Amino acid sequence: MIKGHKSIYFRNFLTTLSILILCFAIMGSAFLALSYRFVMREKKAAMITNAQEVARLISAYAYEWDLGSFEVRMALSGIAGLSGYHILLCDPDGAVVSCSDRQLDCEHIGKTVSSGTLGMAGRESEEISLTSLDGLYTEPRYAIAMRMVDSKTQETAGYIVMSAEKASMNELWREFSGIYLSVAVSVMAIALIISIITSKKTARPLREMAAAAGKFAKGDFSARVSEPEREDEIRELADAFNLMAESLERSENQRRELIANVSHELKTPMTTIAGFSDGLLDGTIPPERQDHYLRLISSETKRMSRMVRSMLDLSKMQEIEPEKLKSGSFDAAELICLTLGSLEKRITDRGLDVSATLPEEAVLVRGDSDAITRVMYNLLDNAAKFSPAGHVIRVELWKKNGKAYVSVENDGETISPEELPLIFDRFHKTDRSRSLDKEGVGLGLYIVKTILDAHGEDIYVTSENGVTKFVFTLTLKED
Repeated sequence: MIKGHKSIYFRNFLTTLSILILCFAIMGSAFLALSYRFVMREKKAAMITNAQEVARLISAYAYEWDLGSFEVRMALSGIAGLSGYHILLCDPDGAVVSCSDRQLDCEHIGKTVSSGTLGMAGRESEEISLTSLDGLYTEPRYAIAMRMVDSKTQETAGYIVMSAEKASMNELWREFSGIYLSVAVSVMAIALIISIITSKKTARPLREMAAAAGKFAKGDFSARVSEPEREDEIRELADAFNLMAESLERSENQRRELIANVSHELKTPMTTIAGFSDGLLDGTIPPERQDHYLRLISSETKRMSRMVRSMLDLSKMQEIEPEKLKSGSFDAAELICLTLGSLEKRITDRGLDVSATLPEEAVLVRGDSDAITRVMYNLLDNAAKFSPAGHVIRVELWKKNGKAYVSVENDGETISPEELPLIFDRFHKTDRSRSLDKEGVGLGLYIVKTILDAHGEDIYVTSENGVTKFVFTLTLKED
């Protein structure tokens, strides 16, 4: 049995896992990149809007209080507490005069913000940059500078520098990423569980087939594959495998039956020949009876020869391709007349007569004339064999619906309904046949059925009220 990384189950699981990882990696990369850009854009837009509002508010405060006054500082602290931003208030020269920190001894007051940072406030579109404000902060922060304008003089009254920690700007994005990763892991786990179950169900019939094939190799043809519930290619494969198994089992049974039947049929004449030969050699049989027993030995020898010849003919017939058999054509009426002529002496010697009802015109049919002659010969010989002396064998040929029908009918003992389905079996003989037919080998009707099956034709038999009738079909040749 295949195990480990070589099994279909493992390869299907690995393939599914690889596809899932690849899909989630591509989707995750795209989602994280787009969500990061979206979150940062929204955060920056909110930061710019807040900075503009704070700049207008502090500009209004400047009419009443000095930029470095306690009131302005409290206003900055309140705004920072609500918005989460850190705010610095600079004079026109960039010196920090107030801060949103609540400590009275703020470390930022008195320090100067570089003109490069403050220069952003003069642009038409404010920008947010990642900066430490020339060392004012210990680590880089997202910051924006907004210019305050004196409404009377339209000159710069100062600058608002608003900043936010890098981590706080990314916090929403990290939440999005965490949700995505949780969902992705959950979906992947569910998909892998489904893949494991599906792979096992898919691989199970294949493993059963491998096990059954191993039994076939050991001569056990009884193994079958359980059919999957779903309708797919695996179901079709399982059905085909079971059909193959049934065919193999049937062929094996037929082979064993053939060997048993041949052994049985050959055993009787061989035993007879051996017994009589020993009797002749050791003098047990008196001289005046030797000719009689020599004739019995000759008869049994000829019967064995007929059996072997019939089996060889049957083997040759089974090797011919059906299409080759159907490629020929002949006149069925003429074939029947020729077959009756070849059996004339045999029929006459048995004290029988023949009544043939044949169309006057030719009846052209498709098939191999030699093979169908064998069919007709066997049926007529069978009828002659079991008809009482003084009776008539009736032969008829007619056409209907693109088919030619040939019937052979004789009088005699009625075949029981239990025997009728078995008369075409190989080596089958009824008790009636054994008592009347000492020369038959039980292959005549089997050969008839085999030839007609190869032609794709049918044969039927009825037996009632002392009349037995065989009817077989032939396909008419198109004009």
